[in-house]
Amino acid sequence: MDDFKGFLHEYRGAIIGAILAIIILCTGFLKLALVIIVIGAGIFLGNYVQHNKYEVKQKLLDFINRM
Repeated sequence: MDDFKGFLHEYRGAIIGAILAIIILCTGFLKLALVIIVIGAGIFLGNYVQHNKYEVKQKLLDFINRM
C-alpha cells in the first residue's frame, strides 16, 4: 500500500493532467483549449515585443537583410 501511495504522491500532477486531458477530449472542449492557448501565446508575444522592442526590431532587420 505504501508503494501505491508513493506512486500517487510522486505522479499526482501527471495523473491530474491526464484526467483533465481525457475530459477535454471527451467533452469537445479541445477547440476552446486551442483558442485559449493561441490567445495566451499572443499575449506573451505582445508583452515580449513591448518590453524588448529594440532587440526585436534589430532581429527583424537582420532577418529582412538576409532575405
